[in-house]
Amino acid sequence: MKTVLIVEDDLVNARVFSKILTKRGGMAVKHTENVDEVMQIAKSRDADIILMDVSLSHSVYQGQAVDGIKITKMLKADPDTADLPIILVTAHAMAGDRESFLAESGADGYISKPVVDHQEFVDTIRDLLPEA
Repeated sequence: MKTVLIVEDDLVNARVFSKILTKRGGMAVKHTENVDEVMQIAKSRDADIILMDVSLSHSVYQGQAVDGIKITKMLKADPDTADLPIILVTAHAMAGDRESFLAESGADGYISKPVVDHQEFVDTIRDLLPEA
């Protein structure tokens, strides 16, 4: 079973994503907004893919405030975690946001909130999952 790490500071969104992924997607789910935990889970490969909220309002790493873009850049810059697929999830869905967020972060995909089409959400994640 594939495991999705949800990095999300809104508990309602985290619960909705978790329910969709477990019920419709048949995936295991972990959730945290603690950046140290995110790094540890990524390095130990306890997740197959990461759903990364772009606007993490409370996240701090090594004394610095960080958002999902910064965390993604750190993971993509580390040879141990660079190949771990990361999908940005954001309510910022203005024209051009997708392209600029992907270019800036190095993420592998982008999903806008709110998630309306649950099957499309699961399919987007499945498409980026590494083969077993």
